[in-house]
Amino acid sequence: MRDETVTYGADGVTLKSRLFYEDHGAPRPAVLVFPEAFGLGDHALSRAQRLAEMGYVSLACDIHGNGLLLKQLDEAVGLLRPLYEDRKRMRARGLAALELLTRRREVDPRCVASIGFCFGGTMSLELARGGADIKAVVGFHSGLSTNAPSTRLIRSRILVCIGADDPFIVPDERAAFEAEMRKAGADWQMHLYGGTVHSFTNRDADARGRLEAMRYSAEADARSWASMQELFSQALSQAAADRGPLV
Repeated sequence: MRDETVTYGADGVTLKSRLFYEDHGAPRPAVLVFPEAFGLGDHALSRAQRLAEMGYVSLACDIHGNGLLLKQLDEAVGLLRPLYEDRKRMRARGLAALELLTRRREVDPRCVASIGFCFGGTMSLELARGGADIKAVVGFHSGLSTNAPSTRLIRSRILVCIGADDPFIVPDERAAFEAEMRKAGADWQMHLYGGTVHSFTNRDADARGRLEAMRYSAEADARSWASMQELFSQALSQAAADRGPLV
């Protein structure tokens, strides 16, 4: 497997991300992978590597700049607050990653998806809201609210996978997201996992000592990953078929 560190600028910062792929020769479908609020660590990197093993080109994306990885949630949220307040800035960092990825010779730019965990899921959703040419978006325990809802039809197929007991994503937020997706004419799904809270895909979540709020769930992790694969098989395969061969 190839593993490259790539750098690019956006929103006034230098982002250091990691590109993973197997050398198949022909251009392949690709996936952006955005991490939790702490930054680009082992969790997102391992998911990007899994995607590369499945045949995708994957870009594990820096979100803070210079590859910064934080330990304290309060510090991470504090650094990201300006992006939450100004979604154009959040989208700019995501769009820069998308531009880099689609310019790679290994990538079929017609067949790109974006996934993310927690803040990274929000970032992926913001790309879809902004009209980015992404065929599928998956948010794992991602925030659903926005202060810049889509003013156009959302072209991406949307899947959000949420713990039904996640204290950070309350029922009112889920209901508002549903209303937003309907208004935007989106092809969307929301999967709820009973008895499940935040960070259910991250095996290190339990070590944070807040089991009532953040806890790994092997069942929800496996089910949500399988749902992502099913969506990709539909959305990315259909995108390639609709447009025919690359010329």
